[in-house]
Amino acid sequence: MFREKLQNIYQLGCKELWSLWRDPIMLVLILYTFTISVYTAATALPDGLSKAPIAIVDEDHSILSERISSAFFPPYFVAQSTELNAMDSGMDAGQFTFALNIPVDFQKDLLAGNPATVQVNVDATRMSQALSGAGYIQQIVLSEVNEYIQGHRQATALPVELELRARFNPTLNSQWFGSVMQIINNVAMLSIILTGAALIREREHGTIEHLMVMPVTVFEIMLAKVWSMSLVVIIAAFVGLKVVVQGALHVPIDGSLLLFFLGALLTLFATTSMGIYMATISKSMPQFGLLMMLVLIPMQMLSGGLTPRESMPEFVQQVMLVAPTTHFVSLAQAILYRNAGFDVVWPSFLCLIAIASVFFYVAWKRFKDTIHTMA
Repeated sequence: MFREKLQNIYQLGCKELWSLWRDPIMLVLILYTFTISVYTAATALPDGLSKAPIAIVDEDHSILSERISSAFFPPYFVAQSTELNAMDSGMDAGQFTFALNIPVDFQKDLLAGNPATVQVNVDATRMSQALSGAGYIQQIVLSEVNEYIQGHRQATALPVELELRARFNPTLNSQWFGSVMQIINNVAMLSIILTGAALIREREHGTIEHLMVMPVTVFEIMLAKVWSMSLVVIIAAFVGLKVVVQGALHVPIDGSLLLFFLGALLTLFATTSMGIYMATISKSMPQFGLLMMLVLIPMQMLSGGLTPRESMPEFVQQVMLVAPTTHFVSLAQAILYRNAGFDVVWPSFLCLIAIASVFFYVAWKRFKDTIHTMA
């Protein structure tokens, strides 16, 4: 009896794989999700300030103002001189992100010990450059002013020296973070899409009625969908890590891939169950897509992959403990970034086992009730 159940689960899973193989749209989605999507997510993240357009209005025309103007150069800034009457209109038209106005008698006031101000206008709608760029401009202006007043560029020796050591990402390269996190997020997203779409496709094509008259149980049908779609996601994630992350982007991964994929399997057990449950609620693919947006976007935004959970409200942190992506992000970052072993990530594994079991039972109960209703 047990052998027959295993054979039914295996054959039904193979049927799911053949159905997926005959669906070119889904195949393109899988290929895109773990190749182009990963590459663009890694390279699109701003690595810092780069070629920010800045307009400089030099009303002083002094040696100091010229030194300040010449200090803004690529790759951080692209400077251009402009007139005062054209500064505001240029900012309104989006021609530059920053505008620096050096007033008349700026150098004279500094040398006389009088208060002197420099106006910096920032286009705050360009958030990726506005915050860091304003800090860069402040440092550049103050550095040039101090060096001019002191008459030399020698740095002042401080009694305390800060020794900075960046762990796990010594070059502070955002591609290391963006590419791996995209793989992690896509594992959850694609598993929900594949399992939900497979069930809805069977219902729309009428093949679910064929399964109902076969000598198979609801548990076998559901488990077949879980293992087949999980296998597809695991293979796609492995290819994405090896070909895109390590091959194309040259991101070093020192952690155990075996341990990472073991955690991914537990996560997939939960997320595929979520996909089946959502598919039983939805009556069509458009409804499933809308429902998936309501569930998936909060899971990805609040799981700790984009923003540290410590910076979130306490209530959100507690609620997100029931989401499998929260624990998957935690163990994946620990394994892939910090080369953590099982002795470090076992609490996340334990939580995933509990969450996956509950999600699978709830989805199985809902799926069973839906099948009986259709009968």
